[in-house]
Amino acid sequence: MDTLYASIRDDLLAKIKNGTYAEGETIPSEVDLAREYGVSRPTIRQALQVLANAGYLDRRKRRGTIVSNSNAEDTTDVLDIDCPRMQGVQSFEDEIRATGKTVRTMAILVKREQADEEVAEGLHVTEGSDVYKLVRLRYVNDVPNVFMENYVPCSLFPLFLENTNFSETRLYERMRELGRPVKTVTRRLEVIKADASLSALLDVPIGDPLFFIHTIGQDAEGDIIEFSVSTYRGRSNRFEFSVAEPNGCQPTAPATIG
Repeated sequence: MDTLYASIRDDLLAKIKNGTYAEGETIPSEVDLAREYGVSRPTIRQALQVLANAGYLDRRKRRGTIVSNSNAEDTTDVLDIDCPRMQGVQSFEDEIRATGKTVRTMAILVKREQADEEVAEGLHVTEGSDVYKLVRLRYVNDVPNVFMENYVPCSLFPLFLENTNFSETRLYERMRELGRPVKTVTRRLEVIKADASLSALLDVPIGDPLFFIHTIGQDAEGDIIEFSVSTYRGRSNRFEFSVAEPNGCQPTAPATIG
């Protein structure tokens, strides 16, 4: 059974494909779409974000949401645990430990700060809003494997930092403890080359290929509660993706270590 946001996404996509919303045209605002479909703005926002990630829409500040490509290929990586077979959004540790390897986390920075433009856009909050910034380096079998920067809205998790050591406590576990777990994850995967900083952090040669992943985590209501950017060693990781017909609800496989 489709989730509510997925039904809206499919309807919007059909309107893009049939020319109701033509390429280059600004579609109705979140407020207007929420009124039209009789749902909350976070639900509309989730549907729009999926279409934007797939290349159909371009979301611009002060200009609205514009149809950018009516013939885009839908390659968006979405994990939706409303699917009965999905076992939940797993943490990095859970994914890697399932392969029989050991995981160690070093928390480099944990602080409260004001969101810059990129973070504000990722979390859909106002620039300058208070967010928690969590920077960690993850080791697999004592080899540095992934450098992660996570951002969480302070307004949704006022007790986020209280009595918590993020070298030992997992981010998603902490969110569950506070009663607002991540339910849906959208990821965008790119390949970049290691610069001097990433070369030193991940112990790879400068210019080595790295996986660079943007992640948006949403709660059961569709609110964005996490934005992160993660850089994985290219030579130590592989990512497997499963694609099924829409009603098949086949989940995407997690990252695994090769």
